[in-house]
Amino acid sequence: MDPLAIRTVDLRRTYKTPRRQRTPSEDDAHPTEFVALDNINVEIRPGELFGLLGSNGAGKTTLIKILTTLLAPTSGSAWVDGLEVVAQAQAVRERINMVSGGETSGYGVLTVRENLWLFSQLYGVPGKEARCRIDRLLAAVGLHDRADTRISHLSTGQRQKMNFCRGFVTQPQILFLDEPTLGLDVTAARTVRQFVREWMNERPGRTLVLTTHYMAEADELCDRIAIIHRGRVLACDTPTALKRRVQRYPTFELALTTGANGWHGLGALAGVQQCTCAEGSASIDVRVTLQEEAVVGSVVQEILRGGSQILSLKKVEPSLEDAFIELVGHGWVPREVDA
Repeated sequence: MDPLAIRTVDLRRTYKTPRRQRTPSEDDAHPTEFVALDNINVEIRPGELFGLLGSNGAGKTTLIKILTTLLAPTSGSAWVDGLEVVAQAQAVRERINMVSGGETSGYGVLTVRENLWLFSQLYGVPGKEARCRIDRLLAAVGLHDRADTRISHLSTGQRQKMNFCRGFVTQPQILFLDEPTLGLDVTAARTVRQFVREWMNERPGRTLVLTTHYMAEADELCDRIAIIHRGRVLACDTPTALKRRVQRYPTFELALTTGANGWHGLGALAGVQQCTCAEGSASIDVRVTLQEEAVVGSVVQEILRGGSQILSLKKVEPSLEDAFIELVGHGWVPREVDA
């Protein structure tokens, strides 16, 4: 039995693209190909909340479709809960579930409760257990008062909440969430994130794969993150480790009282790589980059020696978005249809 929850080996997926206009000298026998996944190797341990980050078209959704047996790979192999996703597709489906943000949420003529009941029965959940799960899920996402409302009468955010519940009602061993908080307001998204963590903690060994365009969400939830770009995995590590890759030198921000010049000599201080300041009406904001963190003591002493008082001092931590830009080379792209 494979000890990993998910494993891919040299996973590749290409799509045929329409033939372009060619000159008579060009070979028109073979259509061009688009490479969505290019030899992806990923290992996800049981009990992990694993994130996939990448800009639009990076290949995240293609990877999830292969792992959930909705799409066959062009080459390479993938195993989910020890089962090969092509040869043992039906057995894989019995162990997983998937929620995609923005997808059609059930059947509009049915109520919220009826939709969730239908999906639970498709997976063979016993009736009494299904009713208990449905009540708990609806209460968790704040939809209990809309349980008997038809889906067609719900708002977009409410439909997404129901869609979220559908993924959990079967109690899968491995769950795939593809942008689960898309369309939710801040409060609802926070509720969803809290429920995800509680669900993971309830039973060790449950595995969850998350794709999201919200960096703070990935940073808060994920144990490890794979950054995907143009079908390749550029990095795979914990959020903390990914952020540390960006900041080569420790950086601090200080707010000083006005009317003194204790910051003037910081740039020449031993161990200070860079120093910038901005004078405001209420304070002087100083940012220093140091060769090593211990130099901050000398910075503080120099400021106090010059007659300035320190109102605040904080270390600047890089963000997950900083790590993404460092690896990929550009900023976050607004959401479109993923590859």
